[in-house]
Amino acid sequence: MTYDKNNIFAKILRGEIPCKKVYENDYVLSFYDINPQKKIHVLVIPKGPYIDLDHFNKNASDKEIIEFNKAISHVSKLLNISNEERGYRLLSNIGTDGGQEVPHLHYHIFGGEKIGKMVS
Repeated sequence: MTYDKNNIFAKILRGEIPCKKVYENDYVLSFYDINPQKKIHVLVIPKGPYIDLDHFNKNASDKEIIEFNKAISHVSKLLNISNEERGYRLLSNIGTDGGQEVPHLHYHIFGGEKIGKMVS
């Protein structure tokens, strides 16, 4: 699969579609989901053109990988849901069977309430 430069997250990164930012640096953008599934529901995406976690780990630089992972923890602290508070759920859907809808690596951070079962 090749990266689709016209997916919604690519358009958000280019500023063609607005988002409500939570955090941004040279490598990562985090913003609120437009269709939240929990009290707190934000997305964390790398700025590079990566389809999923496998593609990211194979092609991203060490700096991109480190910054992406650090950003997830940073965002949870900004939202006051880090493990130092009450905790959160981190989820990434990968591929068709995994339920991935947008072909750009992204993690969902859910929090602010009890999340419940992992899989139903």
